Amino acid sequence: MSQYYLAVDIGASSGRHILGSVKDGCIVLEEVYRFPNGMKKKDGQLCWDVEELFSHIKAGMKKCCELGKIPVSMGIDTWGVDFVLLDENDRILGNAVGYRDRRTNGMDEEVYKIISQDSLYARTGIQKAIFNTVYQLMAVKLQQPEDLSRAKSLLMTPDYFHFLLTGVKKQEYTIATTGQLVDPVTKQWDLGLIELLGYPTELFGPLSMPGTVAGSLTPQVQAEVGFNCQVVLPPSHDTASAVAAVPSNEADVLYISSGTWSLMGTERQDADCSAESMKRNFTNEGGYDYRFRYLKNIMGLWMIQSVKKELAEAGEEYSFAELCEMASHETIPSIVACNDDSFLAPESMIAAVRDFCAASNQPVPVTAGELAAVIYNSLAKCYGETAEELEQVTGKHYRQIHIVGGGANADYLNRLTAAYTGRTVYAGPTEATAIGNLAVQMIKAGEYAGLSEAREAIFRSFEVKEYPAAGR
Repeated sequence: MSQYYLAVDIGASSGRHILGSVKDGCIVLEEVYRFPNGMKKKDGQLCWDVEELFSHIKAGMKKCCELGKIPVSMGIDTWGVDFVLLDENDRILGNAVGYRDRRTNGMDEEVYKIISQDSLYARTGIQKAIFNTVYQLMAVKLQQPEDLSRAKSLLMTPDYFHFLLTGVKKQEYTIATTGQLVDPVTKQWDLGLIELLGYPTELFGPLSMPGTVAGSLTPQVQAEVGFNCQVVLPPSHDTASAVAAVPSNEADVLYISSGTWSLMGTERQDADCSAESMKRNFTNEGGYDYRFRYLKNIMGLWMIQSVKKELAEAGEEYSFAELCEMASHETIPSIVACNDDSFLAPESMIAAVRDFCAASNQPVPVTAGELAAVIYNSLAKCYGETAEELEQVTGKHYRQIHIVGGGANADYLNRLTAAYTGRTVYAGPTEATAIGNLAVQMIKAGEYAGLSEAREAIFRSFEVKEYPAAGR
C-alpha cells in the first residue's frame, strides 16, 4: 500500500495542501485543501496573519484525516525573507511584518554605513532587494530596539510553522539564504557579519539542510488533526522546492521558475560572488544538497495578470489561454523593459505599457491581443538576454531551458521563449513547488535514492512539453 506525503505550499496570495504518493515509481498528486492568504494592515504595518495561516495548516491536515489518507511526513514551503522574533515564552514580538511593508525604506543606507553594498555582496552572494532580511532587521534595530533586545529566537516563516507543529526550532538553509546573511562557503549564518551589523548572534543557530527531520507533531497538534507524522524540512523557500523539481539531470541546463515572478538561472556547485556577477544582478541562493540557485529575478507573469484583471474590470473577460491565443495572431513589434520600475506596482498596468511604448517611440498597443503580444514578446526577449548573460558569466553553453511552475501552461510564451533564446524549451511540471517539496520527503523516506532518481521520476510522472528552438 502506498505511503502518503504532504506538501503545504503557501504563496503570497494562497496556499494549498497536496498529498503525494508513489505508484509504480511515479509520483501521484492530490490536492486536498486550499486557502487564501495576503498581507493585512496591523498597527500601520503590512503583516501576515500567522495565526490564521496556522489554523489553515491544521484544517488541511484534518482533511487528510477525514479522507483516511494519513501522511507519514509533511513539510511547509513559503516565500522568502520574512521572519518572526520570539520572546522567552515563544510569543511573537511585534508583528509578523511582510516584505511589502515600507519599514525598510532607507534601511539599505543604514546597512551601508556599516558595510558597503559591494562588500555585502562579496560576502553573501545575494542580490540586493530592499525587503531582504538584512534590511528588515535593521528596521527592527532602529525602530523597535526593545523587540530585538528581548528576542530569544528568530525563525523564518516556514521555520515558525514547523516549530508550531513540532515544538522544535530548526532554521532551514534555503530559506535562510534569501535574507542576505548566510556565508556561501560554510553554508551557515555569517555570524561575523551579523555581529558587525549589531544583530544578536544568539538568534542564529545551526542551519539544517532540506531532508532534516524536525520532529513529530506535538500532542496538542495530534489531538487537533487526528494523527501523528514526522515533519521533514523540505527546501522551505518555494523557489528552492520548484528548482528541485526541474525534470533533468543534465549538467548544464537553464530553468525558469515561472509564475508572478520569473526566476531564471542554473544550478552550480559554488557561488559566484564576483563584482561582475553583482553588476549583472545575479544571486546565489541555497538549493537542495548544497547546490546554488544562480539566478536572476525577472518580472514574470505579473504584467499579464494585472492586464487581465484590468480588462475584466472593464467588462472584457479573457482566460490566460485566450490572451495567449489572441497574442499569437498579432504583429505589433513593440518591446518594453520588463524589469523597469514603472511595472512594479502601477495604478494601471495597461497605461504603464502604453506609456512606455509611447515614450520609446514604438507603436502603442490598443487591443487586448496587442497588449498581451507586447508583454509576452518582452518577457521572451528578456529571457533571451538573460540566457546570454548566464553563458557569459559561467562560460558554459546551455542547450535547453526547463520552465516549471504555473507559467509552463503559457503555450505562446513557451514558443516565443524557444525562439528568442534559440534553445529547446521543456515546459512542465506546473506543480513544481509542491512536487519538489514532496520529492525531498520521499528521498528521506527511501522512495528514491537521491535527487537524480527523483528527477527521473518527475520526468516520467508529469507532462513535459517540448518546444524546439526556432527563429521568430
